[in-house]
Amino acid sequence: MTDSPRRVLVVCTGNSCRSVMAEALINNLGKGRYQAFSAGSRPLGRTNPGAIETIRRHGFDPGEPVSQSWNEYADQPFDYVITVCDSAAAETCPLFPGQFERKHWSTPDPSHVEGTEAEIEAAFDQAFGMLRERVETELL
Repeated sequence: MTDSPRRVLVVCTGNSCRSVMAEALINNLGKGRYQAFSAGSRPLGRTNPGAIETIRRHGFDPGEPVSQSWNEYADQPFDYVITVCDSAAAETCPLFPGQFERKHWSTPDPSHVEGTEAEIEAAFDQAFGMLRERVETELL
């Protein structure tokens, strides 16, 4: 048996919001048992400030997420590759070496919600809560 953390890649199209929140949740809740990264098929090149604020508001360390292409990880092995948006789940991912389990955690995108500040914050909290529940029930 190895003490190495299980490696997880969380994929979303833009890699700016949901995948960033999931990455932080896995790294924080996994307590060293998991090492999560996030990437996108068409990364925006910036993280969504609302995602970072939500992670912090819930008492977690967001780390230093970067919006980057999934091609950055094409030659690295993972235990899990998790898609968090439906469009990324339908795309053909790069080939990652080794055996890994695919998971799809369909999560609404809070970055496209319009409304009051409270409504937008509620949308981010809802997405964060959905992702946290998936992490806690499917990984931990």
